[in-house]
Amino acid sequence: MQLIPTILEKEFEKTLERVEMIDQTNRWTQIDVVDGEFVEGKSFELELLKNIENKLWDIHLMVKEPIKWIEKCMYVGASRVIGQVEKMSDRKAFINKLKNEGVEAGLGIDIESEIGEIPEETDIILLMGRKAGFGSFELDQRIWKKIELVKKMKQKVAVDGGVNMENIDKIKSYGVDIVYCGKDYFNLFEKYGKNY
Repeated sequence: MQLIPTILEKEFEKTLERVEMIDQTNRWTQIDVVDGEFVEGKSFELELLKNIENKLWDIHLMVKEPIKWIEKCMYVGASRVIGQVEKMSDRKAFINKLKNEGVEAGLGIDIESEIGEIPEETDIILLMGRKAGFGSFELDQRIWKKIELVKKMKQKVAVDGGVNMENIDKIKSYGVDIVYCGKDYFNLFEKYGKNY
């Protein structure tokens, strides 16, 4: 199971501070993009990432019509892009456009949303372990059934939100491939390291 740190910030300066800290432990970093449509608040301008080198960007689009953000993701050199389905009008078009760009393509499913149809070319399903957006919340217990459902689909599965030292072993036991974590990342990395 892979640990990937997440950054959800309104100010780019704070993002830079987090990136510098993460650099010592992980080339992958997930950047959460929020436009105020799917959840409240707005994150920093995505294009500002362009000048940061030697990072593998995993961009999580929590926005209205994520397909319209793909060009920006390509501009900053994204390696993986995940779009929330709740404000997405065409899942297949989103996935196909990303695949045509040569990057990993994923769908994000909020804790309260049904999984629904998954296009064949989808590389990863990101399950939100709690309500998406700014703030800190506990892992929602509905996540376990959703993980099981995605695993039955033979899809690569990730969990984002609510992950901590108390529940990470259980998450791993369910066969989750990637865990995204914010404030608890450094504690988890110290205990489990890159090869967890």
